[in-house]
Amino acid sequence: MTASLTAWEFRDPLFLLAGLAAPLVYFLANRLPARITYASLALPDRAPAALRVRLAPLPAGLLALATLALAIALAGPRTGDETTEIQREGIAIVMALDRSGSMDARDFVAADYSVSRLQALKGIFREFVSGGEAGPGRPDDLIGLVVFGTYADGVCPLTLDHGNLLHILDRIEVARERSESATAVGEGLGLAVERLLDAEARSRVVILLTDGVNNAGELDPLQAAELAAEHGIKVYTIGAGGNGYAPVPVTGSDGRQYLRRALVEMDEKTLREIARRTGGAYFHAQDAKGLTETYRAIDRLERTKITESRYLRYREHYAGFALAALVLIALAGLTAGTLLRRLP
Repeated sequence: MTASLTAWEFRDPLFLLAGLAAPLVYFLANRLPARITYASLALPDRAPAALRVRLAPLPAGLLALATLALAIALAGPRTGDETTEIQREGIAIVMALDRSGSMDARDFVAADYSVSRLQALKGIFREFVSGGEAGPGRPDDLIGLVVFGTYADGVCPLTLDHGNLLHILDRIEVARERSESATAVGEGLGLAVERLLDAEARSRVVILLTDGVNNAGELDPLQAAELAAEHGIKVYTIGAGGNGYAPVPVTGSDGRQYLRRALVEMDEKTLREIARRTGGAYFHAQDAKGLTETYRAIDRLERTKITESRYLRYREHYAGFALAALVLIALAGLTAGTLLRRLP
């Protein structure tokens, strides 16, 4: 592909400042004129200037040009390869993750320690994406992430760049502010469906995980489920934890954190109905093993070719400038030592 000049960029443009040294190189290389002792300067001044005299500054000029070429080479001129595409056989998945206050309940166990429901989910979701007990990973699937509490927020679009996806996942935390800690299941599901509408994959899936009851937002969960069904999007619903009392961390008057029993509720009926209307399935995961089994069920879905363009490959052009600099330096040395040699 032939790149236009407007498509060029520099990896380290600060090195271009080294090009400012070109005039200094020229001055230093040309600072000592040739000297011959004459009884009188009248005759030499009247004599016509020879070609070699007129070309005397050439080696210094070549060194100055070499300095400029080296500065450009160090700056790393390159052009993006706009034809770089990645094609995979996979499905499109959006994870709708509940981050409401009840997701801080500590009724999951990991490595013999009690962890929050959100933390347990994040660990399994990481294995689901990159590989582990939850399966071989999802390197060929487009995966996006939506989180919801009182409000829904799309934090990662559908992507094959799972490294960035997991980096974003690590930063998700339970909502601490009372104004953000409600559970808008319908809003979260609706936003996840919206993110999948333009996906070209044959199989499109929402994995909706919540531990509560829809108590916020304007969109009813079953209305969001109807929207998903209309567009052929399957919704797998996962109820995390159980109904009843669960240990929840609270901060005491002394500033220390304690666990106290708190009543948590989960609307399993609605979650089952969402899955039924969309052709998905409902899973009640009371521990990390249950979540793992949920993700394994998704492997049986039909896959389709997915194409994603990336602009992470570049054509480097520094070699030509570096070679030009070497040639200029060699010519400067050759001419200064032969045809344009100066007397000491």
